[in-house]
Amino acid sequence: MNRLQGLAPVLSANTRVLVLGSFPGVASLRAQQYYGHPQNHFWKILGALWALPLPAMDYAGRVAALREHGLGVWDVYGACEREGSLDANILNAELNDFSMVLRECPMLEAIAHNGGESFRHSRHTEKLGVPVYRLPSTSPANASWSFDRKLAAWAEVLRRHGVGG
Repeated sequence: MNRLQGLAPVLSANTRVLVLGSFPGVASLRAQQYYGHPQNHFWKILGALWALPLPAMDYAGRVAALREHGLGVWDVYGACEREGSLDANILNAELNDFSMVLRECPMLEAIAHNGGESFRHSRHTEKLGVPVYRLPSTSPANASWSFDRKLAAWAEVLRRHGVGG
């Protein structure tokens, strides 16, 4: 099994909320883009909150919108071994070093874990001294949550910190 490397964080001095996924899926790694699977609801949710056509935009435009709205994106794992895209298949995972987040993001107000696998590592992100939330996974594997239910949960947290539109 090959060792996979994650993506670089999308952060800025304006980041107020950092969304942490677990580790990019196959489609995301192939494209070198966060939430690159077309069925993932991440960009659709943010597009609905910000009234932007994010799913139709190119990746550079999506990243610019993240930065403009004060939202950062990263993953809890920087590297792992995995067949396929499911979190349940992650082996020998290496956690990212979150100590640099406060230096890179002096306006950070909150951490939002995108799904349960990411939230399992909340004890590490709580050390950053900001509120930590568990949001429903935007993954297509999270079929038990409808889009509207995910949108409502995400909207509540992001609006609380001024990044929800």
